[in-house]
Amino acid sequence: MHFQQSLPRLPIPLLEKTCERYLAALKPILIDESYRKTEDVVNRFKTGSGPQLQKMLKDRDLKNKHTSYISEPWFDMYLRDRVPLPINYNPVLILKNDERKEYNAPLIRATNLIISSLRFMKSLRDECLEPEIFHLNPKKSDNERYRRIVKLAPKAVATYVSYAFKAFPLDMSQYSGLFRATRIPELDKDRIYRSEKSRHLLIIRNGHFYAVDVLDKDGNIEAPNVILGRVKYVLQDNTPANEFPLGSLTAWERNKWATVRHHLLDIGNEKTMKLVDSALFCLCLDDSSYDEANPVPLVRSFLAGDSSNRWFDKSVSIFMGKDGASAINFEHSWGDGVAVLRYFNEIYQDSTKSPLVHPDTNPAGDIDGSVKRLEFKLDDRMKEAIKEAEKAHNQVMDSLDLNFLIYHDINKSSLKKNAVSPDSIIQLSFQLAFKMQYDKYVGTYESCSTAAFKHGRTETMRPCTIATKTFCDAVLSKTDRPDRQQLRSMIDQCSTYHGQLTKEAAMGQGFDRHLFGLRHVAELNGIPKPSIFEDAGYQIINNNILSTSTLSSPGIVAGGFGPVVKDGYGIGYVISNDRCGAIVTSYKGQRNGSEFIKCLKEAFDTIRDVLQGGK
Repeated sequence: MHFQQSLPRLPIPLLEKTCERYLAALKPILIDESYRKTEDVVNRFKTGSGPQLQKMLKDRDLKNKHTSYISEPWFDMYLRDRVPLPINYNPVLILKNDERKEYNAPLIRATNLIISSLRFMKSLRDECLEPEIFHLNPKKSDNERYRRIVKLAPKAVATYVSYAFKAFPLDMSQYSGLFRATRIPELDKDRIYRSEKSRHLLIIRNGHFYAVDVLDKDGNIEAPNVILGRVKYVLQDNTPANEFPLGSLTAWERNKWATVRHHLLDIGNEKTMKLVDSALFCLCLDDSSYDEANPVPLVRSFLAGDSSNRWFDKSVSIFMGKDGASAINFEHSWGDGVAVLRYFNEIYQDSTKSPLVHPDTNPAGDIDGSVKRLEFKLDDRMKEAIKEAEKAHNQVMDSLDLNFLIYHDINKSSLKKNAVSPDSIIQLSFQLAFKMQYDKYVGTYESCSTAAFKHGRTETMRPCTIATKTFCDAVLSKTDRPDRQQLRSMIDQCSTYHGQLTKEAAMGQGFDRHLFGLRHVAELNGIPKPSIFEDAGYQIINNNILSTSTLSSPGIVAGGFGPVVKDGYGIGYVISNDRCGAIVTSYKGQRNGSEFIKCLKEAFDTIRDVLQGGK
């Protein structure tokens, strides 16, 4: 938390700039007549109710200098949504297997991931976790000299001292949400419950819940062989699979779950549920095996999978198959990818490079009440609700389609040699693939972190631009297709503009969150909804047919999330030094994911040929 006090506040963009950026993003996806109507609406907003709402937003922001203007309404938006968490909100990150096969045995790997998680949690609790910093030039700043200087700097100015090294500290406020936290369903708006004193982990296996002590009475991590013995006890429990698994309820519509949860507490489960809610984090042990070479079943299972062996409300869960395949699944309201990716990277590195449990470690045998299988009192109403929730989730899972593509000819190394932004090329490929498949351009969302600011969350980057449209139209033209040099020049323009949009978004200068804030402040003050928010253009751009996100890490096999609209694609993508890849989710009957993947492969081929001087 060394930099937290001196982090800059998230800026509120100029109203004129937001209107300008908003119209620029709409231009490639609206026909001329619709665009002119929207342009007129925006111009009226700019001189009408816009300035009044801008003043209200700024006044409200000045009264809340401890946070950002987006933090509370964005958090509120998540908690008010009533759709089920799996697929709609909870994303998944798949960990690479340990290179040593024997360390992937579920007992060994689960215990090491638990211990590494606890070590991360303890360093966070003891305030000795190194702050998250983006080093623009790591050779000059990611060193002991830099650390020594910024450590000596007073907290009130530490961030600005760091800036002198071109090193940018990131907001650490979300990290407290990683552990001991659960989203509690309530009617109309959920709440986050946090416990301060819990010492146990929640393990779910065969639909049964186990509270497993992993910290001693002083809050210290139990010995590795002790934790190993307790996990072994759970894995050896031969109790038949739970006929009425409570976890399925966390995959249900939120108001339905809230209603039955209150009933669950009323019939005598309050103490047991307290153990579920207060657990440090959750470990779900599955009985399935997976093949890393085909990530579809892996992502499908760990994204949402069998709800009977899950607790989607937990802030962070580790999912593990019986072959040691592992993933992090997290509830999204409390935080974003930056905090989760740091946790992911740390536990992957720690558990594979410095494991404290080995194949020859002898597990402690004395359990002595440290592992409790939780028993729930269920009446007919609860049993019926569990079956109904399970059925609803299975129907959604049956309609979910997953497809993937791994492509080697486009990668970070080759794109850097071509002096183009890797992310811009991947995003251009998505635009080209969709144009090939449907002959049009649609609302496209790319998540960009604003963690460089105090309580920053995310900003939307809009990768569908006039530059990408110009290239796609040109390269697909059947009559007067430009030559390779002209197409290459268009790709350069796409890359430059993409880089500008990314920088603007990361610096809090996008338009999406600003418009969201203006709309929110109008609602707070009882002001009738301005016409800009009723306009067709606003509905079209916020109907994100292509929802995309990437998190880069050496430990990630794949990442995934569901489509954000019924007729959309959810695209989790990675780009590394030797390849790029994408996991694409869609709903059957709404979009054809396998056809999109074929188009994406063709788009990659086309762009590769332009960059490399092919046909």
